Order: sequence, then C-alpha cells, then structure tokens
Amino acid sequence: MGVFSALTTAVTGMQAQSYALENISGNIANSRTAGFKRVDTSFSDLVPDSALNRQIAGSVASYSRATNTIQGDLNATRIDTNAAINGDGFFVVDQRQSGVGASTLFSNSNLYTRRGDFDFDADGYLVNGAGYYLKGQKIDPVTGQVIGSQPDVLRITKDQFPAKATTQIEYSANIPAYPKTNSAVSTTPGSELLNAGTGFTGANPGTTASGGTGTVVGSDLTTFLNRSIPGGQVTVYDSLGKATSVELRWAKVSNATTTPAPGTPDTWNLFIAENTGATGAAVAYRNVNVDVTFDNTGKMTFPTNGNIVIPPMTIGGTAISPAAAPITIVTNGTSLTQNGDTSGQIDARSIRQNGYTAGTLDRVSISNEGQVIGTFSNGQVVALAQIAVARFNASNALKRLDGGAFEETIESGAPIVGLGTSALIGGNVEQSNTDIADEFSKMIVTQQAYSANTKVISTAQEMLRDVFNIIR
Repeated sequence: MGVFSALTTAVTGMQAQSYALENISGNIANSRTAGFKRVDTSFSDLVPDSALNRQIAGSVASYSRATNTIQGDLNATRIDTNAAINGDGFFVVDQRQSGVGASTLFSNSNLYTRRGDFDFDADGYLVNGAGYYLKGQKIDPVTGQVIGSQPDVLRITKDQFPAKATTQIEYSANIPAYPKTNSAVSTTPGSELLNAGTGFTGANPGTTASGGTGTVVGSDLTTFLNRSIPGGQVTVYDSLGKATSVELRWAKVSNATTTPAPGTPDTWNLFIAENTGATGAAVAYRNVNVDVTFDNTGKMTFPTNGNIVIPPMTIGGTAISPAAAPITIVTNGTSLTQNGDTSGQIDARSIRQNGYTAGTLDRVSISNEGQVIGTFSNGQVVALAQIAVARFNASNALKRLDGGAFEETIESGAPIVGLGTSALIGGNVEQSNTDIADEFSKMIVTQQAYSANTKVISTAQEMLRDVFNIIR
C-alpha cells in the first residue's frame, strides 16, 4: 500500500505543480495587460485519518490566491479620459448587449474593474480597452446637482452649453479721495466735484434723489468727462449670450463736512455709458441713482450692503439689466474703498462678471474626486458626471471574468459605493501587478518540484518491479 500511495501522492504533486505553472504562465502572459491582477498559487496538504503513530505526510491540492488588493504601477498616458484608482476600489462598468447610439442596450448588471483605459466611442460612451462601459451619475452642468441615485452607463454628448445672462459684477477698486479730473484745480475748493459751477444745459446729472436728472446728454458730454474719472469696463451678456461692453465712470458730488459738526460724507455717483458718441439731447451716460458714501477711514457706508443695482438701460442697441434680472455690482462693502491716491485716478483691481455666451464641449478630463470635467469653448469648466467607484470588504473574493472584470460574490460582500480614502489619477492607467522576475523565480521552483515528483514515480516503479521479480 505504501508504494502505491507514493505513486498517487506524486501524481497529486505533479498536478499541483502543473496548476501553479499554469498560473505563472497566465501572469507572465498578462504582464503588460492594463489593470491585470496576478493569480498566485497556494498548496494544501491532504492527510488521511489514521492512528497517531501511523500518520503520514499525505498528498497535496493546489488553489488560486487572488491579489486584487495589490496595486500595480501607474503609467501616465496623457489621455485625459484615462484614469487610475490610487488606493482601494474598482470602477463600476457594464456590458453592451445590442443596439447603437442612444438605442444601445446594456446588460444592466454591475461589474467591477481596475482597468481604466477609458476613451470615447462614436456614440459618446466611455469604454475601456476590454469593451466595458463606465458607469456613474450625470451632473446637471447648470445647477451642479447629481442626477439620480443609482449609477448608469455614462454618455457624454457634445450638446451646446447654454448662455447665461450676467447678474453680478464683482468690483474691487479704490477711489481717490481727491479725483484729479480735467477740471480739478488744487487751489480751487470743490473744483473736483461734478456739480461745481455751471456748464450743464439741463439739471445737473446727480441722482434723482438730489434733484438731478440722472442722465448726461450728448451736449453736456465734454463737461461731464472733464468732471469725472474712468472706473474700468467689463463685458456682460444677455440671456441669449450676446456680449455688451459696460463702461463705468465715477464722479464725486460732495465732500464731507466737518464743521461745525460732521454732516454730509464724501459722496460719489456711478455712471454707465449708454452711447459715448451721443449728441444733442441723446443720452450719453446714465446715473445708477445711488449716492455711494465713505467715512473718514475710506470705508463704504452706503449702500449698507455694499451692492449697487444697475437700472434697466440700452447700450449699443442691447438691453441690459432688465427689471426681471437686474445686474448687481457686488462689493460686499469691503472691496470698494476711498483712500488717498497721488494719481487721483481709480485703481480698479478686479472687475469680474458671472455671465457667458453659449459654448460647445472642447475637452473632457477626470478629476481626483472622480468627476468627469468638461471644458467648453465659452471658457466654462463644469462637472458633467460623477464616476462610480465601488469598494469591497473582501476584494480578493471577487469572481474573475474576461477582460480584467470582476463579479460580486457572497464571499466578497456587497459593494460600498464611494472613493473613501482613494483618489482617481486622470491621464494615467494602472499596469499589471505581475513582477516578471518574481514569476521566473516561481517557475524555477515549480519546475524543480515537478521534477522531484517524477523522480518519486520512477523510484516507486523500480520498487514495484523488484516486487514483481520476487515471484519469478
């Protein structure tokens, strides 16, 4: 019995080593396969039940040991839609069944992969090199809100990004305490003020609250320009995305009074150019009709919220700041100041607005948070989708499928959706975690172990031949 048992045990040894060699062969064959996870081999002894003093070493069985939790090296590809998971997790993907374009049918099952060499196909789907379609949740590019609660196959189309009308102008500037207008004479008190002396054909262009007309007509244009200073200009957009240049101009209308007691503060008016080429009674500049005041520290005191609303007007034939959606110049009470400046001119540090024209999708990339980011021709950069990433409590218990994909099992547990502490690295692909040198070392050991088992068989054969020769 011992000799025959030795034969069968040696056979199981050869089978186990052959299984190990098969895994080694597959690992080496996939050493350049993106996202591949090598399969190691573990061996387990099989010991028959016997008396304590008759126990034997037993035969052997071989099993696969997954390495799904071992990350491969990241390789930069410079392809914006490629992505690698740096840390734990798998991309959620699906398989195509039939159809094309918007009529494409998918299997509606979640599979998982580390292969992130995604790129667009002709229909706007993100597909990796093994033919698996990336899943995630769409994001409304206007509101930034995630659409839906379950991941679906992502399709990024080149729809036009809608225009947005300007509703805010962020304005940051310092207004000089003494404006050096063309009419200002340092030895003549009040000559720097808009309303000093005469020269306007109609009522002064101060605010309507102070008795002015609120407009500057063409015949008074030269006088107005000599008594005001430029405040910068910015391009704004209407609801159709039509661009209009808005020119700001400031004029000081009163100086602070300190005797016999503090009274009127330093007061300025803001004007918007409607038609700088106006003549006669045509409107050239329009006052926004707000007395902007500053205290003796240069801090804005009115408007109290620091914001100035532009009234409805028409510039170059285009209506801006309609009553339904007026444009507000936002200063927050801190970004617009009045301090001494030797130049006597306005230092407009920043003028930014929030509108834009319509645009088309130019480029797509992937952020570290797993968002698909779209860059549009109108300069807008917005999130279009959130890539679905799943983690498992027992990643090595996933079932392997073709193309570097995995399937959930009872042993792996349910997927935990979310990046967790991991991050996505755009423009990179995770390489195979196979180490060629290590596999060659395993191959040598496996070959020697296989040869040793064949030696046991040949030895057992000689022993049996000797037994047969006894009866001759």
